[in-house]
Amino acid sequence: MVRINNYEVIDGLYYSENHVWVRVEHDIAVIGITDYGQKNLKEIVNVVLPDLGVFINQGAVLGSLETVKAVVDVIAPLSGVVKEVNEKVKSKPSLINEDPYGEGWLVKITPSNLYGELLRLMDFSKAIEWYKTLT
Repeated sequence: MVRINNYEVIDGLYYSENHVWVRVEHDIAVIGITDYGQKNLKEIVNVVLPDLGVFINQGAVLGSLETVKAVVDVIAPLSGVVKEVNEKVKSKPSLINEDPYGEGWLVKITPSNLYGELLRLMDFSKAIEWYKTLT
C-alpha cells in the first residue's frame, strides 16, 4: 500500500477512472469503491446494489451510493454475473468509508471477459501515476 495525496492505493488491485477497484480471487472479481472515491463522497448513508444473478456490462451502472448531499452511480469496471452482494454495507453504509478495501466491498461477480476487460483498467503502477494527477 502506498499513500498518494492522502489516498491509499493498494498493490494487487485494478482501478477504474470512476474510482472503483477490482480484486481478482480465482475466477471471481470483488468490486468496491476506492479510498479516493469514499473520501470525496464523505458520509455514505445508503447503498443500492444489484440483485444476485443479474448480468452487468462493463461501463454500465452497477448500483448507487447516497450521501447526505448527492446520489452517485457506481460504474461497473467489468462485465459479469453478480454472484454475491455485501449485505453488510447495505445495512451499514459507513463500512465503505471506514474500510473501502476490506469490509466495505460492494459485490462479487463472475466475470465474462476478465482478462480482456482488465486491460482497460489501471494496475498498481498506472494507478499510482494517475493518483498523482488528482487533487
